[in-house]
Amino acid sequence: MSENTTERLIEKAKEAFIMAIEIYNKPSIRYRLEGFSFFICNAWELMLKAHLIKIHGAESIYYKDKPFRTISLENCIQKVFTNEKTPLRVNLEKIIELRNTSTHFITEEYEMVYVPLLQACVFNFVDKMQTFHQVDMAEIIPENFINLSVRFNALEETVIRAKYTHQVAERLVNLNHNIGEMIESSNSGFAVRIEHQYYLTKNKETATEVYRIADGADEPVRIIRDLKDPNTTHKYTEKSCIEEINKRLAREAVELTYAGEVIKEINAYHFRLFVSYYKLKDNDRYCYAHRLDQQARYTYSIQAIDFVVAELKKAPSSILDDLKQKVKTQKENANPGSKGF
Repeated sequence: MSENTTERLIEKAKEAFIMAIEIYNKPSIRYRLEGFSFFICNAWELMLKAHLIKIHGAESIYYKDKPFRTISLENCIQKVFTNEKTPLRVNLEKIIELRNTSTHFITEEYEMVYVPLLQACVFNFVDKMQTFHQVDMAEIIPENFINLSVRFNALEETVIRAKYTHQVAERLVNLNHNIGEMIESSNSGFAVRIEHQYYLTKNKETATEVYRIADGADEPVRIIRDLKDPNTTHKYTEKSCIEEINKRLAREAVELTYAGEVIKEINAYHFRLFVSYYKLKDNDRYCYAHRLDQQARYTYSIQAIDFVVAELKKAPSSILDDLKQKVKTQKENANPGSKGF
């Protein structure tokens, strides 16, 4: 009986998740944020209840004093993710707040504030469906659709205050500040940072924005060439890089081969092969050196993680062995007589 219930809950969770993604990524729907929050919360509730039944039995999803009423999503979260400071749990609680807000009042600017949390919520759901129920959502919905279709500009306080009443504007501005601070101090389990970076190109065909510099213009163009805050742009340590890479490999069911054996995760040695061969530490797009006296502490950008994952996916059965040999050859050429890595 409980097995059939679990299967039904999982199937409904899949449907709710697909509805959330389809609503958010459909350009013709105006209330996509509200619709997404309703269905993603429903998907999580169904999935977590199926997990609770597997672990603790069917009675675990009912209130003890109301045996005909199932527990809420908030109750499910508290039972499954017992550490209240876990980024995934904090993320879900914020999405629930959004869902509850949507039933009363919401502005289109809420999307600007919440979209990093929404994307993290989607990735977290995919991870937990795989972990709890061995369901690969990439087999149900194409991987590229799991990435939300983002269309927003930075939230400007002056515009908000001019557009809305004082009460609404202050609430939105304060929300933006509070969530922004939480994003800065958390990891990808809470929010997936979305950044806009601009690069100069002389090829007009590849440009997304076009500008011109005029001598007599009232508003000059200022060209920014340097990354200003490495704590924001390069926030990943070696350990957190490896964790994020392995999450993506698991999500996309990528199996690697190294030394004749199939592996599902990379370790620090494998990551350092990429760093060494591709000289990631010499490329400020990928790596930043925090120097204290003669010591340097290196942190990496999300682009470094994207690069490593992309290379692993290109040749999962051979790339690690190839890199080991290439790094060995590099070292031998740089230091004749030396052997090994």
